[in-house]
This record gives sequence, structure tokens and C-alpha cells, in this order.
Amino acid sequence: MKHVFILGLLVISLSCLVEAQPKPTPQIATGNTAKPWTYWWWMGSAVNEADITHQLEQFAQAGLGGVHIIPIYGVKGYEKQFIPFLSDRWLAVFAHTVREGKRLGVGVDLTTGTGWPFGGPGISTSTAAKVWKVENGKLTTALTNQQVKRPAPGGQGLVVDYFNKQAIQYYLQRFDSTLNRLPEKPRAVYNDSYEVYGANWTDNFLSEFKARRGYDLNSQLASLLDTTQTAESILVHQDYHQTLSELLHDGFATTWGSWASKAGYLSRNQAHGSPGNLIDLYAKANIPETESFGSSRFPIPGLRVDANYEVDRFGTPNPLAMKFASSAAHLLGKPLVSSETGTWLANHFQVSLSQLKPQMDELFAAGINHIFFHGIPYSPQAEAWPGWVFYASTNYGPSSHFWPHLPQLNQYIERCQTRLQASKPDNDVLVYFPIHDLWATKAKSAGGIHQLEVHHVEQWLLPQPFGKLCEQLTQHGYSFDYVSDELLKRLTVNKQGVRSPGGATYQVVLVPNSTYLPETTLKQLEQLARQGARIVFDGLPQQAPGFHDHQARSAEVIRLGKALQQLKTVTVSTDVFHSLMQLGIRVEPWVGEGLSFIRKHRPGISTDTTQYFITNLGNQFHQNWITLSATGRVTRYDPLTNQTKLLPTRTGKVGQNQVFLQLEPGQSCFINVSSGAPAFVNETAQKQLENVAKGQSISLTNPWQVQFLKGRPNLTTTATIPALTSWTTLSDSASYFSGIARYTTTFDLPAGSNASTYQLNLGDVREVADVRLNGQPLGTAWCIPFQLSIPANQLKSVGNKLEIDVTNLSANYMRLYDRQNPGWKKFYDINIVDIRYRPFDATRWEALPSGLLGPVKLTALE
Repeated sequence: MKHVFILGLLVISLSCLVEAQPKPTPQIATGNTAKPWTYWWWMGSAVNEADITHQLEQFAQAGLGGVHIIPIYGVKGYEKQFIPFLSDRWLAVFAHTVREGKRLGVGVDLTTGTGWPFGGPGISTSTAAKVWKVENGKLTTALTNQQVKRPAPGGQGLVVDYFNKQAIQYYLQRFDSTLNRLPEKPRAVYNDSYEVYGANWTDNFLSEFKARRGYDLNSQLASLLDTTQTAESILVHQDYHQTLSELLHDGFATTWGSWASKAGYLSRNQAHGSPGNLIDLYAKANIPETESFGSSRFPIPGLRVDANYEVDRFGTPNPLAMKFASSAAHLLGKPLVSSETGTWLANHFQVSLSQLKPQMDELFAAGINHIFFHGIPYSPQAEAWPGWVFYASTNYGPSSHFWPHLPQLNQYIERCQTRLQASKPDNDVLVYFPIHDLWATKAKSAGGIHQLEVHHVEQWLLPQPFGKLCEQLTQHGYSFDYVSDELLKRLTVNKQGVRSPGGATYQVVLVPNSTYLPETTLKQLEQLARQGARIVFDGLPQQAPGFHDHQARSAEVIRLGKALQQLKTVTVSTDVFHSLMQLGIRVEPWVGEGLSFIRKHRPGISTDTTQYFITNLGNQFHQNWITLSATGRVTRYDPLTNQTKLLPTRTGKVGQNQVFLQLEPGQSCFINVSSGAPAFVNETAQKQLENVAKGQSISLTNPWQVQFLKGRPNLTTTATIPALTSWTTLSDSASYFSGIARYTTTFDLPAGSNASTYQLNLGDVREVADVRLNGQPLGTAWCIPFQLSIPANQLKSVGNKLEIDVTNLSANYMRLYDRQNPGWKKFYDINIVDIRYRPFDATRWEALPSGLLGPVKLTALE
């Protein structure tokens, strides 16, 4: 019997609840940015025009929007093909790449150097990275002697001094006389995460310090050397870090960014890892870039993590770290925020698309909208499988087991990024980042400095009151960005709230509990408050940072705090969240059920639309009535299926509208709220909706026939199994098989079943399933939950034939291949390592479960 739910909706004229698809949103004009891009390692720069064209055509066909070229170490046996970086031949193949990219609609970015960090053959001891040392009771300069890591031919040499403007200018001259003269240029130039180990000095540090801080650092050498955290030592170390931060900002970020702009390039910068204020450093780039390294350990049922990944050593991704990049972009109106994505998500040959999607969703919810895969090694067509392999997983390239299905992920990303790039931030809270309190703690990085890296936020971010407060803001459902001392100076106030230089508007500035706050920052906050800005302090600061004239400046901090406390727009709070509630700051309470989101607005012709991207990265929420802070006509867009539907609405107990959201662990969607009448449903329909969403499942219990198709090694085995199990158990040969196996069964619909829509749930799939029903393609299930929708007209009462072609990982075959052909590991430098950075050896691996594990169920939905 057809569910009464349909009748209930017909009564209120909402049958199907399906709207016409909206017109596609135009992409911003900085290249094909809605599609994902990829790092593209040129190993030894042993490239040629024919293979470049072939690979770019493959990339375009797979749905990639661009490549980021990184010249890197080479492959043994190909030395004669190595092309020195920036040589005439190198420039010729690079120009060919850009021309072919334009023909194919594939953008091209380039690292300003080879490997990382910046440096190379032109860097002498005078322009190389420095460290301080003490001689005869005075600070003096020494070399770090750090060499460029993973350099390509023609890129070897010392690392440049990132704190020295003249050294950076000298380094960039090499590109002025080579790259900048080409008629074919990259879209953007790139700087990798700051990995200048131990560098904490530059030749003119003492003079810069005295000019910026007002005293001679040598006069307080004892305090600089003191590691016992005395009061004076803390103040001197704050001054030292402040100077280092400013020199990095002025010497590198500003100099490199200005050079790129003058040359006609955009700049992409991974500021993290720097001994400076990340917000300001990200802000200097046209495209701030964060990093997602390792697995985030989401509790999504069925989501696997690599047990060999060492969390203590490498850390895990964290959205609060990602928000440093997106906050800089939101404040300054930068349309793109990128991410190095999926690095070491699992061991080589073991990464699945189902593991990748949640990492993308975490990035999207943190404000990232320009994904860069990490990555694809250039590999000649003539090279046998697995081709050239970069030492760090993940390989997204044509030799990967998931390459035939990568377009599925790429299409999902494109649909998401099209909407994210075309919308503006809609965050209400601007959280001040009190970096001087961090500088007051003992540094844990090499060289005795604070390097703010994204891998181990538990070491510097989460222990601070700022980090704890931001975690709580997230858990409560507030939307927020960060702001630095410098960017606070550029805020203005209007009737809508606090306005950033890029046009974003915030309702409140929130100052976390902090001991040290510059008096200049407090003066700026006072000025904003007198203009009408609402400011909430989680307690007032007690001291000014820095040694020079500390007592007088601290007295000014106390005076300014008392003055601020008297202003009607300022709240000094003992309960921040109660204060935010009293101020009417919007909150999304459903976040407490385990959902993550970003709220944005999309400008329209007649009215703006509030847009939510919501992702379920936990195992708590399945379906519920939720209250959105935005009100109006609510639609749901599914970027996986490209379908848009109206969401049913009811009036909640406190008079607020609620919408019914179904979102299983691992799923994501966009919710758009625009002007117009909500799709209200009556109480009877509400109950029916809740019951129907739970569904009635039909287990498929008939035997399955398994037939091995294309793969390595070649297998022609067929088997009939009474219940689903890993194909690795069928035979010894099957335990080494990597490829496609077809699972076939039949089933009947239960008598009386008359639903209009069914859902096929495949259970556990290892790794991707292409499904046909009664000879017709039904779709591809590649991410958790592995399920597809079936219209009733594709089903028969009896004798339905279900065929599922499952593609597994290449790890099982690598167990055999690595034993038979160990010579594939032929790379210079680090060669090829496993996820623990040990020499790669797949021969000891156990066979990984493969195929359709189930259980497979059919659920009647409507």
C-alpha cells in the first residue's frame, strides 16, 4: 500500500516537493576554479611535450581544473632526460604546458623554486637562512646550513633567508630573467608551508629590533637566554617574536607578493608553520592556502583510517587551523581559499574515494573553496605500472586504482565549489587572536621560536584560552572568523555592524581571556566601540606585551580597560555565551547533534539567499526537525545527485520554524533559505514524514554469483556464494587481485509493496560499486553511505536482476608486484617510503578485504 505520507503532502499541494533546477552559478574569472586542481610533481623535470599533452588531456577528461607544477627529485635511469630548472629547455616545456592548458581549460600554477623551501644555486652565505648565537657576550649571526629539501636538478642549494627583504629580492631576480620573459605564464606562483628549520635570525635583526622595539636586544641578553619564564624573560621573548613576525611579514610575504603582482601572477601561500601571525601572513596572498594532512578520525560508521598512521608524530587535520586561512580571505574579500588536500590520508595504494570525501567536506565547512589534490606525479606513457610515484601518498593520477571513478569525486567537488565560490561569508562573530599570550609561553619548535603549524594544534592553539573558546563557539553553533591586531585597525562600523576591508559584516568582536594585549589594540577597540561596535571581553587584559616602558604601557592597558567597561556597547563577561545570547547573535543549535556547517549568503537579483553547507561527519544525527537562524522558503541541494527539493517546514514549540532534515553519517548537502513562503506541513504529515524516513527494509538473501573481470593478475574465476564476503577468501590468487569483480543476484519485491521510490543500500563496499538493475545503469556508489535511489518503475514484481561491478584497491596486487618487481622503486632522494617513513615494503601486507561485503538491503521510501 502506498504510504499515506504522499496523500498528506498532496492535501497541502506539496506532492514530490521537487523544484526545477536553478540556473548554474557563473564561476569567478580566475580560471577554472570550481573544479579541483592538483599538485603535479615533475620528477627530475624529465618531461616532454608529447607526454605533457597526453597527461593534461587525461586531467581535463577526468574533470580537473588545473595543475600546480612542482619540480622535484628525479628517477634513476632517466638522468639523460633531466632538465635543469629554468634552463631554456625547461622554459620551453613549461610554456608548452601553459599553452596546452589554455587549449584544454586546465590552469597552471608554479612553485617559485623546486622542492621546498625557497633557495637554490644562487643563494650564498650572505643571503642564506640564519640563526643567532652568542659570542663574547653578544648576539651574532651563524648559518643554519639548511639545503632545499627534495630539490629538482638545477634547484639544489642553500635555503634563502626569509626574514631579509634584500635576500628575497635577490632570489626572485632569477625568475625576472627567465620565467617572467615568457609569453606564456602561470596563473599563480606558490610558496609551500614554512619549513625553514631553526632559522631565527637575520643579519640586520639587531638594528631592526632596536628601531621597532625601542631598545638594544643585547642589553637584555640574559632575559633572552633565560628559559625559566621569568616576567622579564617573557616580555623580551614577546618582543623578539614580534620582531621576527614583522620581518617575515615585510621581508618575505610582502616582498614575494608584490613581486608576483608586478609580474602578473596571483600568489598562493601556505603561511602555516611560520613564526609569525598566520592571519596577517595569509592575508598577503591572493589565495591563502591551508593543508589537510592525515586522517581526521571521523566516527562515521564504515569509515576506515590507516592504523599505521602515527598521530603523535604527524598530527591530524583541524578546522580551527584551517580557519586562519579562510578568515584572512573573508576579512579581505579574497574569493578563493585553497588547501593541500589528502596528504598521507593512508598508505600508498590504500586510499579510497570514500576516505577522501569527508576530508573535502571538513575543508568546505571550514571555509575552503579551492581544493588542490596532493597529488599526481608526472609519469611517461611508456612507463609500466605503477609508473613514477611520489614518496608521499595520496596518488590521484592515472595509475591509481580510483582513477576511473575520480570524475565522480571531481564532479561532487565542482558542484560544491561552484556554490561556495559564488557566495559571501555570513559569520557573525569576529574573534581576536591574542598572539602575545602565545608568545608568553615556552616555545617548542627548533630555534626556540613559536612555529604555528597546522599538524599539531594541540601544542600551541588548543591549550590557549583562544583555542578553547573557539572550540566552544563551534560546539554551540556560532559562525566566526579570526582577526589580528593589524586587521583590527582596518575595521569600520556601519548600521549593519562591524565591516571588514573586504566587505564582510560582523555583529560582535569577541576578545578571549588574555593576559597581554597591546595598548594600541585596546585603543582601536575603544574607537570601534564608540562608533557603535558591540565588543565582548572574556575578562579584561592586565598587561601590555613587551619589555620597553612596560609599566607605563600596562597602566595604559588598565586605564583603557576601565574606559571600555563604561561604554554601553562593551560587555566584560563572566559567561561569554550568555552575553552572546543577550546580544541576539545568531546560533545554529543543531550543531550540537554532531553536524558541521558554514553559513554564507548568495547575492541575488531581487534578494539575497542564505546558504548553508552542512556535513554529517559524526555518528549521532540521522534525521530531525532543526531550527535554522535564517527564515523563509527552504530548499535542499544535494551535490552528490545534483537534485534540489523543497524541505518540509513546521512551526516549533517556541514559534520558530523548523525544517525536516535527513542526513546520514557521511552525507552532506546545501540548504538555501530565500524569501517566500515555507512549505508548511500539517501535524499528521509530520508524523508520516518521520515514519517514512525510517523506511522498511527488504534484505536480499538469494545467492550471489561472483565473476572476476578486468584486473591484475588476470583471473577468470567464477563462484557462487550463499552470503556476501570478501573475494580475497575465494582463492589464493583472488587475495592478490586488484580490479573489477561482478556480483549478480536476483530478487522479488514483497507482495503488496507499492512504494514510488526505493533506496538500495549496499552496506560495506570495498571500494566503488557500479550498479545495474534489470540491464539498466542505476548509478555509482563511491562514498559512505553506499546507497542509490531507485524509481519504482525500474523494478519488477518478480525476477529483478541486480549486477554490481566492484573495484577494489591496488594494495593487494602490490603485495605480489613488490615481490616480483622490486625495481619499480627507483627514485632519488627519499625514494619511496611507507606512511611511517620507512622503506616501502608491501610484501608483508595482509590482504585487504575487497568486493561487496554488504549487507545489501532495499528500502521502500515513498
